[in-house]
Amino acid sequence: MRLKRSLRWLYPGMGVKRWVAVAALAMLAFIFGLVLLFGRELVRWLYGLLVPAPGYGLLIGSLLLLAGLAGAAFGVYRFLRSVIKGVAPEAIGRAGEMIYSRRLLSRGPSVVALGGGTGLSVLLRGLKEFTSNITAVVTVMDTGGSSGQLRRELDILPPGDIRNCIIALADDESRIAGLFQHRFREGSFNGHSLGNLVIAGLQERTGRFDLAIAEMSHILNIRGRVLPATLEQVDLVAEMEDGSLVRGETEIVRDPRRIKRMLLSKERVRPYEQVLEELDRAELVILGPGSLFTSIIPNLLVGNIASRLERAEAKKFYVVNLMTQPGETDGFTARSHLATLGRYIDITSLDYVIVNSQPIPEPLLQQYRDEGAVPVVNDLADLKGPEVLEADLLEIVELEGKPTVKHDSKRLAKLIMETARPQRAR
Repeated sequence: MRLKRSLRWLYPGMGVKRWVAVAALAMLAFIFGLVLLFGRELVRWLYGLLVPAPGYGLLIGSLLLLAGLAGAAFGVYRFLRSVIKGVAPEAIGRAGEMIYSRRLLSRGPSVVALGGGTGLSVLLRGLKEFTSNITAVVTVMDTGGSSGQLRRELDILPPGDIRNCIIALADDESRIAGLFQHRFREGSFNGHSLGNLVIAGLQERTGRFDLAIAEMSHILNIRGRVLPATLEQVDLVAEMEDGSLVRGETEIVRDPRRIKRMLLSKERVRPYEQVLEELDRAELVILGPGSLFTSIIPNLLVGNIASRLERAEAKKFYVVNLMTQPGETDGFTARSHLATLGRYIDITSLDYVIVNSQPIPEPLLQQYRDEGAVPVVNDLADLKGPEVLEADLLEIVELEGKPTVKHDSKRLAKLIMETARPQRAR
């Protein structure tokens, strides 16, 4: 069987035999050149055959040497190009980039980032430029939109945040995003994104949600991995200040009352085991950015994740949001965010808190005020415990036809990596 597979290289039309032959002939020329220059006493017959007259040996030997080197390099290059074209035609012209991503990025630190929504995908987009050892732990409790509908109709975990993170980690995100983020506008698929449907289809085919994630990650050739916090069907529950309970992420976001604390609809929710394993061996752990009550805290409510995170030897970062969120964190400062987070995890286990210091332009600021959101005020000057890192991290992008602020993914990731690098070097 192995011999048969090896002989396939000799099939007509493969486009590789000619370049192997060129490289082989070039190497022979190179060897002859070496012989003429340095080994004439060993092979006098060859010298007499190739050199027509005295004095030409040095010239002919040098020419053969140069021609052999050039021919061998050209033959190997064309051979590799033919192989790449046959195996992965999209890699033509990007071989150097792909080797970089596979070799150098694989030596980067192991990072575990916990969250959900768009905030986590922004962070991942920057991290993948520094390391491919990334594990994104994503909350799977969404009840709205396409994800909520698929969850109700197919009894699967909501795929929306998972999809966003997989796309953010894709090796060629610019080509992938437009395709898998496409939403149908008509028919029975109206409102569904193509990526969500692909994940749903892969779960039906593989029989498990985690295998569907792994399969889609493989298809999109992502740098890192995406894991659900749990494989159990569970809802978020918010206890409001008046003591009433609101169930479901979408319903919680819509409720204008202040949230007192977050719960899960089940008392004991088993974490996805690989999440705990990744926390144990992580060098860096990052919480946020993202919705405090509906993206970050839900991961900490799943059994053992918070305690395992606290005990992890990794350097731990918390990224404070840029803006308050209407209905969730109205009036919250950076200290308020930390105090709320402290109800679910020991804040002293954190090493760094990252806060944006770049002001928002006034026209855009007014737009947010009209929507009930304001910048999160940095009041951490005398914070005891984690070190506060301030930096210009603002980026303004067009989203659904209007300017929107978000963290600059590259600057945020660079700040984290540069802060952690001295620690890792030790």
